[in-house]
Amino acid sequence: MPCSTMEAVTLLSKCTIFPSQKSSLSDLKLSVSDLPMLSTHYIQKGGLFTRPPFSITDLLSLLKRSLSQTLTQFPPLAGRLVTDSDGYVYISCNDAGADFIHAAATHIFVRDVIGSIDVPDHVKEFFTFDRTVSYQGHFNPLLAVQVTELADGVFIGCSVNHAVIDGTSLWNFFNTFAELTRGVKRITRQPDFSRDSVLISPAVLKIPAGGPKVTFSLDAPLRERIFSFSRESILRLKDKTNNNHKWNVDGEIDIAELMGKQSNDPFKISDGKVTTLTWLRNAVRKTEAEGITENQTAEISSFQSLCALLWRAVTRARKFHASKMTTFRMAVNCRHRLQPKLHPLYFGNAIQSIPTYASAGDVLSHDLRWCAEQLNKNVKVHDNDMVRKYVEDWESDPRCFPLGNFDGAMLTMGSSPRFPMYDNDFGWGRPIAVRSGRANKFDGKISAFPGREGGGSVDLEVVLAPETMDGLESDPEFMQFVTGY
Repeated sequence: MPCSTMEAVTLLSKCTIFPSQKSSLSDLKLSVSDLPMLSTHYIQKGGLFTRPPFSITDLLSLLKRSLSQTLTQFPPLAGRLVTDSDGYVYISCNDAGADFIHAAATHIFVRDVIGSIDVPDHVKEFFTFDRTVSYQGHFNPLLAVQVTELADGVFIGCSVNHAVIDGTSLWNFFNTFAELTRGVKRITRQPDFSRDSVLISPAVLKIPAGGPKVTFSLDAPLRERIFSFSRESILRLKDKTNNNHKWNVDGEIDIAELMGKQSNDPFKISDGKVTTLTWLRNAVRKTEAEGITENQTAEISSFQSLCALLWRAVTRARKFHASKMTTFRMAVNCRHRLQPKLHPLYFGNAIQSIPTYASAGDVLSHDLRWCAEQLNKNVKVHDNDMVRKYVEDWESDPRCFPLGNFDGAMLTMGSSPRFPMYDNDFGWGRPIAVRSGRANKFDGKISAFPGREGGGSVDLEVVLAPETMDGLESDPEFMQFVTGY
């Protein structure tokens, strides 16, 4: 008998999905990047899709079968956490299975999910394991998939233990799940389960009685909104940050602008003849050379430009005294930073959080380029040596990750616009939108998604105190780059 669990969503059924083949993978020890996540919520991410051209009954049968096949490729996600007598935490690949939930919200339309300014509260109900702390993976499945019927669509949401998986691993799982659902016989991106890097440590994390707790308030009033930035807007912002005006939106020399600037120059060569093409070719070569020099000295990426824009606008909206120290924290992927490098599809967490500090006065008195340069410097120096230093620092004081906005002046950027979030075609088309649940959200938590149209477009999922969000929405420097508001 269906039971109503929440105001918007009705739970229809729940079952356990087991791998299609038994696992031969040994227990996987949690790393120094995994263990700090035991105090964080399960990651909740999912896709909004149009209704498939077949029945919901057939869809559920198809998804259950393909999830079983996917768990065979990702055996840790069908396992449980275990702690041995020495205090080490492992993933036991014991084929205990993952949860599969079927729910209905047939009074909600696709437009109700994506059409409002703020992300509506009912989106949070498209995920299970709501506010479940990752340490609870000792007693609960490490993965749950919830399929929610809508009036004219379907939402496929994944809740995954954050001590087991980061964004890179999550989207590799989700994409593989989609591939197998649409009938692919051989998956294209095989995960790597090796545990032989510096991230695997002899240090023991002491867990308090009853398990760790999240380190931020669960009851603070918040607003959540998606801000979209088109490819053209992102390129314009990058140009502004790099003080570079010689390039068009396709990243090519802007010939019209170049000719306009040089229109008063004589078109003469050594024999006295005027040759526009010769002049133009030489001018382009000169400009390209100048552009290379500028780019070599600047090296400010589009994403760093966007982060700097947000840092300035939120700092303005929070109305700090000039002496107030602000923090912009960015999660970085360490797979390619370590030497020797980890496999690009290394399964687990391989992320570190890089803080950049600046007073509110410095953030607002300097220009966008200065703010972006502070972020750029910290990302550039986070090499193999720095990754290893972070590991050593953690080993000297093993602790869970303190997630939150402790002094009211922090921004924490997670996820990545490089993640292939829109590659999840389950057989009837790509997602209309990507959304997340209530997990790990507090004032100042930002998540970066690729824009659905691709090409370098970016969506920022921004969570702020209501009065700060009001200030951000009225900030002209920020809003001039936002698309379609």
